[in-house]
Amino acid sequence: MPFLPTAIPVQVPFSPGIPPPLHSLTISTTANGFSAPARGWNSFGLQANPDLNPEFVFNQTGIIQQCDHLASTLGGYGFTYCSLDSGWSHPYHGDEHGRIVPDSKLFNMTELADHLHAQGLHLGIYVVPGGFRADRHKTILDTDIRIGDVCSGDNGLARCNWNYTMDGVQQWHNSVVNQFAEWGVDFIKLDFITPGSPDNGVHLPLNTSGDVIAYHKAINNTSRPMRLDISWKLARDEQHFHIWSKNADSFRTDQDINERGSNSTLAAWATVQRAIDNYRQYIVIHTGKDETLALFPDMDNLYVGNSFGEDRDGLSKARRFTIMNHWMGAASNLMLGNDLTNLDAIGIQILTNTFALSVAEFASTYPMRPRNPGTGFAYAKQLQTWVGGPDTTGKVMVLLANYGPDQGQGGFDTSMTGIQTVSASWSDLGIRNEAYRVQDVWKGEDVGIETQALEARLGEGESWLVMMTPIRSSSK
Repeated sequence: MPFLPTAIPVQVPFSPGIPPPLHSLTISTTANGFSAPARGWNSFGLQANPDLNPEFVFNQTGIIQQCDHLASTLGGYGFTYCSLDSGWSHPYHGDEHGRIVPDSKLFNMTELADHLHAQGLHLGIYVVPGGFRADRHKTILDTDIRIGDVCSGDNGLARCNWNYTMDGVQQWHNSVVNQFAEWGVDFIKLDFITPGSPDNGVHLPLNTSGDVIAYHKAINNTSRPMRLDISWKLARDEQHFHIWSKNADSFRTDQDINERGSNSTLAAWATVQRAIDNYRQYIVIHTGKDETLALFPDMDNLYVGNSFGEDRDGLSKARRFTIMNHWMGAASNLMLGNDLTNLDAIGIQILTNTFALSVAEFASTYPMRPRNPGTGFAYAKQLQTWVGGPDTTGKVMVLLANYGPDQGQGGFDTSMTGIQTVSASWSDLGIRNEAYRVQDVWKGEDVGIETQALEARLGEGESWLVMMTPIRSSSK
């Protein structure tokens, strides 16, 4: 069915001047058994932006170099997934049964998995829907069914489209994922899923949600735990969101955040504004009632490890912290796209702050929702507040942000410049009217006790993330 990713539910005030209630919103265990989003690194940033590291080569040696740095610098902070993007496998054909296999000139998957596992890391790989068109004459493993009997057409990715109603389709997926398990794969990124993924010059079928179901069943058919991350900018309507939730562990809420090619922008601030607004659009759908989700959002790769300079990618120090605040607060995957051999001091500071990462763990159960200053509504605003929780003790996570002037994709269409005052009352946030001890997340220190509201003076692209704990007597 058609899907309009910019559609936002109409918000009707309950009565003038009274913010809507803050319903309970939590995330539980996902379809494949995970209770937190993935942290790690994905190769796409280096593949698509060669200026990040001109010496990087997408092969086993290049990946091991990056992932060794991941293990030594960030592995102890939960960043354990080392994920290969497109290009690791043969692009046009599989093995004698049409199974996806590595380009042997580039990778030995078993040896790579063994190397990563020995360092406490996990291996991720990239796949797209369909069987290989060139393999239509081949027989699916342990069947007498040819791929061409159950897969036809051309999806623009050198692959045919499965007829999910026919015997043989699930067996093909099982044979592929069983082989992944034998290699030691821990994470599957399934790209170009529809409805949702932009056509991007290929000819994607209108609905490949059956591939998500088939990969999930195949994962359950193995004895090896694997994450299933589906991509990109997927449909959020109730019918398809139900499919994603029942079969995947995370799903992309936006398109790629980085551009491609030499001298391209790493992560322009305009694109970051878009990514934040796409998360807002998604989570607003789940704020009108008490709800428990079983799926983590994926806001795309995280580019906070280093910067090309504000004149190139727009990522000042403050904006890098703001990106991390939003990715953590949203309970998004934290998959870095930077050159791990060139992390700078700010990047290390952002990625190894143990209190901030504990807040990310809080958000993995209590993801943040937007609450507009002054109204508590959830429209896109340049000056915005967000709240996650409360948990069972009443603790809440609060984020105040000034996104700066809308650069064309932020959704708020205002252009206030310079430092602005951002404030939110307890009524705006929808939390209990009581005293809270406020703790600055990045400084890891108490900043005082507040009884009615939070307020901060924030520059363009700056944000303030705090944890607030209610102060209650033992008699309460």
